Formats: sequence, C-alpha cells, structure tokens
Amino acid sequence: MASPPPTSSRNSMAGGFLIAVGAMLGAGLGSFLEQATLGFLIGAAAGAGMAIAIWLIDRRR
Repeated sequence: MASPPPTSSRNSMAGGFLIAVGAMLGAGLGSFLEQATLGFLIGAAAGAGMAIAIWLIDRRR
C-alpha cells in the first residue's frame, strides 16, 4: 500500500486560472479585431507569464 504524500504546512498558489482567462480574453479581443488565433496565443502567453511569475514568487516563500 502506498503511503500518502507528505503534507505541507503552507498552501501553494496556482496560476492555471490565469492561463485560461488570458486565453479566453485574448481570443475574445482577437475575434473583435478579426485575429482570434493571434489573440488567443498572445493571451495564453501573457497568462503563462503571470503563472510563471506566481510560481517563482511562491517558490521563494
């Protein structure tokens, strides 16, 4: 039987929400400008950048 993973006393932050929201907002704005794919990619990249920033900040704690 496998033992459960060790529990941490602190909660880690998640940035996946930012990637999803960035992609959706980027696609919506890009669709308005008739460049939905480009908007999606820029929004996803911006969300990924913010998620990485959150990960780096959380890693320092």
